[in-house]
Amino acid sequence: MRFLPHDRDPSVLVVGAGYVGLCLGVLLAQRGLRVVAADVDRAHVERLRAGRCAIAEPGLDELLREGLASGRLTVAPDLSSAADCDVVLLTPGTPIDADGRLDSSQLEAACRDLAPRLRPGQLVVVKCTVPPGTTRTVVAPLLAGHGLRPGVDVGLAHCPERLAEGQAIEQLRELAVVVGGIDVASAEAASAFWRRHLGVPVHPVADADVAEAVKLASNWWIDHNIAMANELALFCDAFGIDVMEVVTAANTIPKGAGRMNVLLPSVGVGGSCLPKDPVMAVRAAADRGVELRTIVTGRAVNDAMPGHAARSLTDELRKLGTDPAGATVAVLGLAFKSDTGDLRRTPVAPFVECLRRAGCTVRLHDGLAEPERVRDLFGQEPEPSIDAALAGADAVAFLAGHREYRRLTAAGLRAATRAGCLVFDGRRYFTRDEISSLHDHDLRYRGIGR
Repeated sequence: MRFLPHDRDPSVLVVGAGYVGLCLGVLLAQRGLRVVAADVDRAHVERLRAGRCAIAEPGLDELLREGLASGRLTVAPDLSSAADCDVVLLTPGTPIDADGRLDSSQLEAACRDLAPRLRPGQLVVVKCTVPPGTTRTVVAPLLAGHGLRPGVDVGLAHCPERLAEGQAIEQLRELAVVVGGIDVASAEAASAFWRRHLGVPVHPVADADVAEAVKLASNWWIDHNIAMANELALFCDAFGIDVMEVVTAANTIPKGAGRMNVLLPSVGVGGSCLPKDPVMAVRAAADRGVELRTIVTGRAVNDAMPGHAARSLTDELRKLGTDPAGATVAVLGLAFKSDTGDLRRTPVAPFVECLRRAGCTVRLHDGLAEPERVRDLFGQEPEPSIDAALAGADAVAFLAGHREYRRLTAAGLRAATRAGCLVFDGRRYFTRDEISSLHDHDLRYRGIGR
């Protein structure tokens, strides 16, 4: 296969040892490849070399230590090993600026650093999220700056990352990889690499532009679907019915190749992708004279949810005869989603700020989030234990459904909190039987759309 060695397994350089790059690197090392994970953050590099990982992803810590111990995985502060590697995976950050346009500075810097180190026969794969045309019009010219022609001397393809945090390692082992090359040979080499060395199916598309659009379309759909679920929750609130029952029943309808799939309402949307990628699509379309209205509407709905959730909690306290200004609220789960410690753009931050403005005393707990990052973001120390957070609380807000929180019982909550404590469900999704158990233990329940 052109752009891949024929007589041995390829060696891999991962440019950017963040969430995507590190997960890919450790799994490829486990599958027997020699992998170098490079990152410009020297403190991060030293932590990784010591086997310490700040990313709360199931299985990642073990794979990191296993890869380092085996010698198949090394971590570097630069791209000095680029010429010795057969495949280069580009995974730098691609944030947006204040206007919603792609800030390609990290990607461009990586390409400029990589270009003089490339040699003929290598395969470069872009994994970061960018608007259509970026691989072809930004990456390819930068890589060609030192005489090697992408598509002729080196392969170049775009293969969007589509992982869900908390499930990344599992999904890397089974999720199909979308492949779009700048030419046929690049696409064939990238497809062969993923099939042989990650052991997953491949979904080829016409070119790199299409592959880039796939990631934006995916996060556009997810964000908009959550916005619909959140507005459906507001609708159900107005009629006093349970949104979870409505969603469960609605999703039994066959549609297309599967069934309807309305997602679940929550305190809001966060993370590094969903609040950013649809906005990137809006700006990229606007620059070409196209107005995307559904994204703007969905973003507005989801951005409003932390405030709505906080008001729902304080309104319920008032109904129960408790003044929010004197209430203690235990917030369990600070990350943007369940079973991860990622605090990036977490909707819990504006939720907590709303509670503080209402005069509530807020206690914070998240066993997966780094305490230092909690302090930086929320401006207070997290509680050392769940028990410390719950002690004497007037309300408990479940804003992530971490496994440790799903093990809490109604009896345990009642023993730790004040009589008549309000249990607020922002992402725990209590079942009907669990809600009945809460009531049986003299606890009050309020959920989003419930």
